[in-house]
Amino acid sequence: MRLVRRFVGWLVVILVGSAGSILAAPERKPNVVVILADDQGWGDLGIHGNANLSTPRIDALAKAGARFERFFVCPVCAPTRAEFLTGRYHLRGGVRGVSTGFERLDLGERTLAESLLAAGYETGAFGKWHNGSQWPYHPNARGFREFFGFTSGHWGEYFDAPLEHNGRFVKSRGFIADAFTDRAIEFIGENASRPFFCYLAFNTPHSPFSVPDKNWDAVKDRSIGMRGPEGAKEDLAVTRAALGLCENLDANVGRVLDELDRRGLADDTIVVYFSDNGPNSARWNGGMRGRKGSTDEGGVRSPCFISWPGRIAAGRVVPEIAGAIDLLPTLLALAGAKRVGDRPLDGRDLSPLLLGKPVEWTDRMIFTHQNGQVSVRTRAHRLDATGRLYDMVADPGQTKDLAKAERETADRLKLAVDTWKRELNPSEPVGARRVPQNLSVDARPVPVGFPEFPTTVLPARDGAPSGGIGRSASAPNCSYFVNWTTTEGRITWNIEVETAGEYDVVAWYTCPEADAGARIELAHGSSRLEAKIDRAWDPPLLADQDRVERKGESIMKEFRPIVLGRIRLERGRGPLILRAIEIPGKSVMDLRMITLTLR
Repeated sequence: MRLVRRFVGWLVVILVGSAGSILAAPERKPNVVVILADDQGWGDLGIHGNANLSTPRIDALAKAGARFERFFVCPVCAPTRAEFLTGRYHLRGGVRGVSTGFERLDLGERTLAESLLAAGYETGAFGKWHNGSQWPYHPNARGFREFFGFTSGHWGEYFDAPLEHNGRFVKSRGFIADAFTDRAIEFIGENASRPFFCYLAFNTPHSPFSVPDKNWDAVKDRSIGMRGPEGAKEDLAVTRAALGLCENLDANVGRVLDELDRRGLADDTIVVYFSDNGPNSARWNGGMRGRKGSTDEGGVRSPCFISWPGRIAAGRVVPEIAGAIDLLPTLLALAGAKRVGDRPLDGRDLSPLLLGKPVEWTDRMIFTHQNGQVSVRTRAHRLDATGRLYDMVADPGQTKDLAKAERETADRLKLAVDTWKRELNPSEPVGARRVPQNLSVDARPVPVGFPEFPTTVLPARDGAPSGGIGRSASAPNCSYFVNWTTTEGRITWNIEVETAGEYDVVAWYTCPEADAGARIELAHGSSRLEAKIDRAWDPPLLADQDRVERKGESIMKEFRPIVLGRIRLERGRGPLILRAIEIPGKSVMDLRMITLTLR
């Protein structure tokens, strides 16, 4: 069938070339499917030599197109996503962390989705966004006409998860990665007759390690012959859970590829597969030093495969170093689409390397940042964040420091790092506010009140607790407020109201029967709203989902909405403060979020 379609395409080209008067439709722009894994290391694939797991569909995708030998991302999630979307280093776009507001992509940045939308593409994002939750940081405001997933950095519920569809809360069914794939496949089918950009951003194998029965049964007793750097101390339960999640990913990638084949779209579709950082545990990763959170090779080297049948030769291997910053200019070049926005790019167009075109490719530097630590990579060397120099060709495991032996190279790269730091200022932004539990909250306010997106979500992640109130776990992304036991307690969101008006207020809460009846007040400026938590809702914790005990992440439960009433908000910036007036029981409630809906 593919040969028939290619023959017809060649025939049209010949006819149009020989008879200009013959009417023919212009060549269709290629579809673009980008699949992003979350916390999958370079070594978590069979094609890279890992015999601990089976990933036949991703391996086949790698063999069907181009495979990058040295492709680099960031040490953690949100920065990589920002670099992919903009073609610019994450610090330029204001992304300086993974939670409490620091994950937001500045509004002046323009995304790949915006460029493809302007070029006539239908655009959809499915899964984990992680570059801002509220409009206009929301994916629907950044070029994606369709969004199904969650906007936080990680999600605590992997089965029948509460998610979002274009700003509306929905309940998914089944395992979360399967649900994202289902919706991406629907999107492909709905837009099969026009060019589309489908961004399938999985949230696995990120913890918590909740694994479907089928995948867990396949790995729970599996022998792990290839060990990570901790050897016998490696947590094999974590390794098995991560590998089970990777095998689930592999099956879902296969489902997407099968759908493209079934609809006759495979030859017209560019498919990209990569991950956002190194592995999230000390499992096998090809002997590289570092893992997630590290600026060393193992923390930032990612798989990257790009397939386009008939255009990118099967089995092509790209030895030049590349990174997430290169995907925007590369995909726009392959799609023949113009870039929206004029801020200078850090990424390069890799299309000549993919298409086998002759090109003079000069060596380059790719910088990696995490918490003020900066490492730089050239094709031959890595200068780590402490100033140690490694020959990455002869010593890929970074075992021998050559900074003294190759002083000229080390000094040149140190100077480059210093220059990069001066330009991008990787230190914590001035004005960040410190809050309990040793967290900082981004000083940029949360925007509220856009008529085109009337409901604003204010999750626990973006609020600052005080007066004894705490979070359900140390990781704030998918947390909720607990221990609200005194009237001195406060929860504060720093907001900026765009539109003055009346807002409906809803809290997503739990409360035991014995504690029902607390009176609370929500205040902003001179406006006040009093309400009573008069209905109990005390569901069990969802502790039976996990194969490995959670560490630092909240054990979730089902939160329900309770209407608090209506408040008038005036335009401008200021704190939105929630406090208790009266507490008849032991506590007020556990609170996951409040929503403000402009009337």
